[in-house]
Amino acid sequence: MSAQSEPLDRFYGVLRLVARFWIWFLFREVAVRAVDRVPPTGPVLLCVNHPNNLIDSLLVGTVLPRKVHYLANASLFKSPLLARFLLRAGAIPVYRREDSLDRSDRNAATFQASGEALRAGHVLAIYPEGTTHAEARVQRIKTGAARIVLDYEGSRAADAPLALIPVGLSFEARKSFRGHVLVAFGQPLSLDRHVLRARTDPVAAVAGLTEAIQTAMEAEVVQVDRLDATEVIRAVEDLYREELVRQLRAIRNLPPESIDVFRLSRTIVEAVDHFKAHDPERVADIWRRIQHYRALLAAWHVRDQAVGARLQNERPHRRLRASGVAIIGLPVFLYGMVVNAVPYLVPRWLARTFSHKETDYATIRLLASVVAFPLSWGLETWLIWRVGGAGWAAAFALSLPLSGMLAYHYLRGLDRLRARTGFAVLAITHRHAAARLLAERRGILAALERAKADFLATRDTEPGSAGPARGVPVGGFADHAEPGRRTPPITSERPR
Repeated sequence: MSAQSEPLDRFYGVLRLVARFWIWFLFREVAVRAVDRVPPTGPVLLCVNHPNNLIDSLLVGTVLPRKVHYLANASLFKSPLLARFLLRAGAIPVYRREDSLDRSDRNAATFQASGEALRAGHVLAIYPEGTTHAEARVQRIKTGAARIVLDYEGSRAADAPLALIPVGLSFEARKSFRGHVLVAFGQPLSLDRHVLRARTDPVAAVAGLTEAIQTAMEAEVVQVDRLDATEVIRAVEDLYREELVRQLRAIRNLPPESIDVFRLSRTIVEAVDHFKAHDPERVADIWRRIQHYRALLAAWHVRDQAVGARLQNERPHRRLRASGVAIIGLPVFLYGMVVNAVPYLVPRWLARTFSHKETDYATIRLLASVVAFPLSWGLETWLIWRVGGAGWAAAFALSLPLSGMLAYHYLRGLDRLRARTGFAVLAITHRHAAARLLAERRGILAALERAKADFLATRDTEPGSAGPARGVPVGGFADHAEPGRRTPPITSERPR
């Protein structure tokens, strides 16, 4: 029985179709890596990190062709209506000991339900960290996933073996609308050693398998092990990652969509960790320079983006072309801004007002958008129908999503133009201050370039290294790109 794949019911199919639309709406690109590691049939347990609340479940569910059952916090099932919806969607309630001591025994029912789902050949997803969080790392996971695995493997008899697969979710920026996200599926973990150990020492087997799951999950995300390095890494990414992308594009003539920004980020993390261990003074010096540069930016009310753009010395014909596009697109921008302002701004305001944690922002904005956009667009279309008839109403309805997307991109362009104009004014009114900002940024980039060269040289000379390490930057990070490949909003990538 467990060798069969669970058929998709109509309710789940519609739910996934709706989820795919909103994922497309929220993110510019969803990169999917090695999804074919999930077998098409048989029981599967997905161990997923949990950086972005409800969005995490939507992402995993939309990229997999099979139905996914989630272990969900039991507090979500308090409302009868919501509980019915979640159960139809395949969710299984989990009663956490810290939430309610008198209900902790109900976890026995949770483990029983999990085992039944696996024995039926279903895909089960669990968040072993236990709660959502905003840290750029996998927190210490709980033992529930290991216990589910060992319980199933120890009693499965003739049932199909379980595939235990780590899944990593990495967000470019949680609060960024139309950002990038990576969904990476790891190699299935080998379970034989842990199952054999469980027969003689079940406690040690659970601990060993939990540690193996932790390591496998960390390998699929941009992992920052040391919390004190987080701010340094983010600062280096803000200043340097776009420069690395520009170098890759120049060297291999690639479109920006072909650059794997998450591999670049992972390499930056590796480099910072390397220098913190072997040359901490270099990290401290770069950090001091970045802090000084940031203080200058704040003092003169200038954005780094504008300083970086001036350093790149963009060609005049490109600026002229951008100006022409801006003039031509102005009417479309004004139209799209007027008809989409309410459903765009209201969810953003609600998310900023009511999200007490960074991980709540995207979820609140998504749920508010699910209500605001259909309601606002429906009301506006009804008004046009009342005034102009069905033909005009149909044309208006079709124009709403397209004009909204164009207006958003136009607004981002205006924001960049405003920042660059502000720096241009500074260069005229306070020439020495502008020159100092340019010199500071140029010096930081030079220091990062030297660090990059030293890091790559160290990687190349490591024992057993046959050349540049896999997944390291320019000069040695050509595999951060796929030449000639433009990525649609949701893309799938086979394991390499």
